[in-house]
Amino acid sequence: MPRSVLVPMDDSPPSKSALEHALTSHADAEFTVLYVIDTTTAVGYGDFFPATVQNGYRERRAERVFEDAAELAELHKTDLETVTERGPPTSTITAFIDDHGFEQVVMGSHCRTGFNRLLLGSVAERVARRASVPVTIVP
Repeated sequence: MPRSVLVPMDDSPPSKSALEHALTSHADAEFTVLYVIDTTTAVGYGDFFPATVQNGYRERRAERVFEDAAELAELHKTDLETVTERGPPTSTITAFIDDHGFEQVVMGSHCRTGFNRLLLGSVAERVARRASVPVTIVP
């Protein structure tokens, strides 16, 4: 069983399912929830919102994700650490894995479907291909 599990999260249902799976499957591990603020995309109406407004929005979104994660961890009677990083999601997550020596990653599949998935792919798929540790992708 892994001693350290990283759960990259956003505010999607698969992301919450991933945390639930991690807490259930690796009950004795130490958990870290990572929220990546994607610096490669604009928020809202692009340039109409200055970067400081965008960052404030993204920080509040991260806090909501962390609140949900903490509630779920409390139900499982475990603690977790929360971390916010900035950057391109895939490379930020894979660098975080290596920099902190995680033994397992559990993450939700992305909600993209159809044409968007073909064009953009999935962060979960790219992390699974590039990670130096096992990655479990939860639907």
